[in-house]
Formats: sequence, structure tokens, C-alpha cells
Amino acid sequence: MPFPVDIRPDQALRELVELNQKLVRGMDALGRIREEDITPGVTPKQELWRRDNVVLYRFTPVVEKPFSVPVLIVYALVNRPYMMDLQEDRSLIRKLLSLGMDIYLIDWGYPRPSDRWLTLDDYVNGYIDDCVEFIRDRTELEQINLLGVCQGGTLGLCYSALHPEKVKNLITMVTPVDFHAWEGLLNVWAQHVDPDLLVDALGNVPGEFLNFGFLMLKPFQLSLRKYVDLLDVLEDEDELLNFLRMEKWIFDSPDQAGEAYRQFARDFYLENRLIKGEVEIGGRLVDLDKVRMPVLNLYAEHDHLVPPSSSVALKDHVGTDDYTVRSFPVGHIGMYVSGKVQRDLPPAIAEWLTERE
Repeated sequence: MPFPVDIRPDQALRELVELNQKLVRGMDALGRIREEDITPGVTPKQELWRRDNVVLYRFTPVVEKPFSVPVLIVYALVNRPYMMDLQEDRSLIRKLLSLGMDIYLIDWGYPRPSDRWLTLDDYVNGYIDDCVEFIRDRTELEQINLLGVCQGGTLGLCYSALHPEKVKNLITMVTPVDFHAWEGLLNVWAQHVDPDLLVDALGNVPGEFLNFGFLMLKPFQLSLRKYVDLLDVLEDEDELLNFLRMEKWIFDSPDQAGEAYRQFARDFYLENRLIKGEVEIGGRLVDLDKVRMPVLNLYAEHDHLVPPSSSVALKDHVGTDDYTVRSFPVGHIGMYVSGKVQRDLPPAIAEWLTERE
């Protein structure tokens, strides 16, 4: 029995012609786009410190008198931090600056093959602490504010527990804390990865390998549907530029230093040691009860990478009496680029910090 199709031949031909015309106009629009048009990182900044591949930037303030205590952003190791400064109308950093904050950011760069021996101690007690010390010396302050994003929030938690005397306020954003929150597919998959075998075989873990895993968490939406939807924006140059900038960020995945990856995968994902107080960095246990500075915990309600229950678990393990949690009705990426979050998140951070200045 033939499958009934309620489409007339002339209608099908007309739609095919329109599709071809749209593709031609889209290819013409693509041909006019230059590499610099999709280069993210739009807000002026200055390099202040560099060691190995790691760079500390300070973004140029845009108000006459910024907040007296600067904010150091610690981003994840697995992606590039320019997602927070993707374009002028989608830049959390630009919004934070406009609200009076003095923003510094650690750029981890791209690990080299010789960096395979870097450990979490090198990142937390080395690079992060060196950057904090540089800012403290520069500003003549005893403490600074820390904003940790995703995996960078986990590293920021570890740093704040090990060096609480240097952190005035801690902000965690889409940060995993309980790595055995099972509604997160990433947490489930991680139980079946042998980090020792991976690192012993490869040294540094390729960014492409990790990126493929992230895409497979939502294979239809992240690997097929978005390219079908691209047909609807090919003729809109602004929308097309938005799409290409996002694609550039998604596939710009640095390799992971082997030993640091080994410890993070084993201690955090496999054995969930952070909330047990069993993570050891630099010969010292990370005790979250020592996180007694004010904490603002921000999470995404529809996050497929860091499920909400993984983030909100933080409340049960930190020692602070000044704990605030805020949620936003978006996914993981939406926390950076959603219009609603761009409108509501920076003021929430600014107001929270102002109350504690």
C-alpha cells in the first residue's frame, strides 16, 4: 500500500526552488564573512602575567570607580573562556564591567605534550594561587573575590577550601559538586571510563575526544538538528554570525594535561571524593567545611552537563552561614548566552557583591 503524501507536484517543485534559492543566498552570505567577524573575545583587556601557557588578563574597566575588591574568573580547563565574552550583545563580562566590577580572568591556554605531567596541585596551588597573589600584590588587598565557572568552579572551591584567608567572596556558576548525581548522563558515562588506561595510552587527553563525548550527550540536538535549523538563518547575517561563533567555541577544545585529567576523573567523577572530604591536593585534604566566606551558587535548571542536584548539593557541605543560591530556567550554554540570563544574572552578582563590599 503506497504511503499517502498530500503534496501536489507543483507545490513540491516550488518548495524545492525556494530551498535552492535560500541556499544560494546563504552561500553568498557565508562568502562575505571573514575570520575576524567570528573571532570572539570582544571586550578590551590587558595581559598582566604569564607563566607557561597560562595568562592572567584584566579587562579594561568601563566605570570611573570600580568595586574596591576585584573578581578573578576561573574558567573550566575543557573549554575556552571566551564564551563569557562571545560578542557585544552576548557578553557576561561586558555586563559585569558595566555594573562596576573589576574583572580579571585566567586563560589556561592549550597544554603542550610536555604538560602531560601537570597535576591538580599545579593548577590549584600553582597557577590559581600565583594569579591570586599577583592581584593581591597589585591591589594591596588581603582578599579578592573568586568566580568559578563549571569545572573552574570546582577548582575554585578547592582553592577556597585550601586558602580561605585569600578569598573574600566565592561565586560558583554551573559548578559540579556531587559527581554522583545520577540524572546527569555525563556522570553516568564517566563511571565507565578508565582514566589510567586513557592517560597511559595517550598522555594528554585530546580535546576532540572529550568534545565528541559532550556532543553525544544530545546527539540529535547537538549534531544534527542545529545544522538543519541553520537553513532558517542562512540569510540573516547576524544570526549566521551568532551560529558560527558558537560553532567556533564548541570545537575549540584544548587537550587536557594527562595527570590533572587522571586525578580529576578518578577523584571527582569515579569516587566522588569532593563531598567526602577525601580529595588531596598538594598533600592537603580539601575540606569544604573550611569554605566559610560568603558563597553565591548559580545553576541552570535545564543543565544536561551539570545537573541541578549536583550543584545545589554544595549547601550541605560548605561551612559558611552566608549561602545564597539562584537558578535560571536555561541549559548549560544558556547561562552564557541566553538573553534572559544576560539581563538578570549580572545584576544578581553585582547586587550580591555590593551587599558584601
